Amino acid sequence: MSLKSRLLGLAFAAADALIEVDDKAQVTFALGAGPVAGQTSANWIGRPLIELLAPSSRPLVLDALAALGSGGRSEPLEILADCGDGRVRRAVFRAFILPELAPAVSCALIYDGSAFELLHEDAASALSDAEGFLALARDSLSGKTGAALQRLAMAFIEVQGLSAANDAANERVAARIGARLQLASHDGVSAGKLTTNRYALIRDAGDSRDLDAEVREAGLAEGLTLTSRTSEVAVGSDALCALRAMRFAIEGCLKDNNAQPELSFADSLSRTLKDADRFRGIVRDREFALFYQPIVDLKTRAVHHFEALARFGQAGGPAPAIRMAEELALIESFDLAVAEKIVHRLRQPGSGLLKIAINVSGASLANDAYVAALLRMTATEPENRRRLIVEITETAALADIAAANRRIGALRDAGIKVCIDDFGAGSAAFDYLRGLSVDTVKIDGALVRGVEGDARTRTMIGHLVELCGSLEMTTIAEMIETEDAAQAVQALGVGYGQGWLFGRAEAEPVTIAPVAQRARRQGVVDAWG
Repeated sequence: MSLKSRLLGLAFAAADALIEVDDKAQVTFALGAGPVAGQTSANWIGRPLIELLAPSSRPLVLDALAALGSGGRSEPLEILADCGDGRVRRAVFRAFILPELAPAVSCALIYDGSAFELLHEDAASALSDAEGFLALARDSLSGKTGAALQRLAMAFIEVQGLSAANDAANERVAARIGARLQLASHDGVSAGKLTTNRYALIRDAGDSRDLDAEVREAGLAEGLTLTSRTSEVAVGSDALCALRAMRFAIEGCLKDNNAQPELSFADSLSRTLKDADRFRGIVRDREFALFYQPIVDLKTRAVHHFEALARFGQAGGPAPAIRMAEELALIESFDLAVAEKIVHRLRQPGSGLLKIAINVSGASLANDAYVAALLRMTATEPENRRRLIVEITETAALADIAAANRRIGALRDAGIKVCIDDFGAGSAAFDYLRGLSVDTVKIDGALVRGVEGDARTRTMIGHLVELCGSLEMTTIAEMIETEDAAQAVQALGVGYGQGWLFGRAEAEPVTIAPVAQRARRQGVVDAWG
């Protein structure tokens, strides 16, 4: 065919570039502009067509070529063209066969928008799993603020109709869906396969592309009739919170999938973001209550101190809210709000004998802010520091135990005692015992429950008490509900006990323990000792 005829073909295609490929999809002719300004298509000749495309676009283009058969034209296909410099550019691809050129195929490219950097090039050819998608999302959103974030949305797609008997077909259709979703993402790569039938991507909030239609077309290419449901949640103006909320929602939804299969990721994420806003408001306005549960000396049954436990209105126990706050990096402000309330309580008339333990998440010890703030709160009344104990919970693990220990040292140097809470409940318990210099270890209730009838448990607790004693640490056993359990842990050398046997959490500290068979000084609040 003459150059003139090819130029007519280019004009017919109304394209920025015209490419001709042979039956092996090798470029035999190219005319027009490359995806970067000033770049020509002349150096494409002799290269495989797929080398001109981003990895996520290659299977789509090869599918379109294979579907042409001996004639006809493909539907317009949105792809990413490889700029050759680490960037890509969106383009519309069309393939058609001119009878006089068969079996060669003519391909037209129409560029759309400017070139941009493709993140995670190594992940672009295969759809990431849930963890990989979160990493892609983190990189995709990092550095963006304000209006740039407001223009993005997280879309979630739930697919129905996958083959129950053909895993190979499901894998092929998943690859097709993944390639289409990557192209629909705002950067060409921020899409992931969260479960067998659930996908997610970050895309432009104003993108009107029908993702459900993309899923249907991917299914039809493999002979499957698929349906899907797509929902979106705006990223908002806080990238860190959005990413943390996304992780929390995805993990929660995966965990609850069997119990609530109808719950979508978008529903879960939207709920998480609303809960986060509500939690911020509760902390800001101090709209939570503190209840006080006694901890007694097991020998005298006199109240030694109280643990302050948060309550959120009708919701009761705070565990779900605390877990969410830790995941969304909201816990430090809450821990400080609790400390502020307790310091204020210690200043009240008649509180001179009260000693109170407050919980602090391991996440709050990740930097110096919590310790510095607590020391500032008590700077004018250093005697109150001796009436405080900080219980380190293991719900959020300490990433840097050595650094946390330095912060704990600052508290102890100021006179504030420190306790490892819930020892035995998590995998980091012995790491904490080895790496943290503390005053007290609280034995988790799961170990204490049934101790009176379980010889193995008694052996474990006995050795733990001996170890703590050698490290000059006292011990507290929690969740003591019967007199037999109290006597069992006391016999093992545990110094203090907490549980319903000695009193439930009350709105005001109750200094007289309900069980006083062994009390020598009933109602007296012991010194720290």
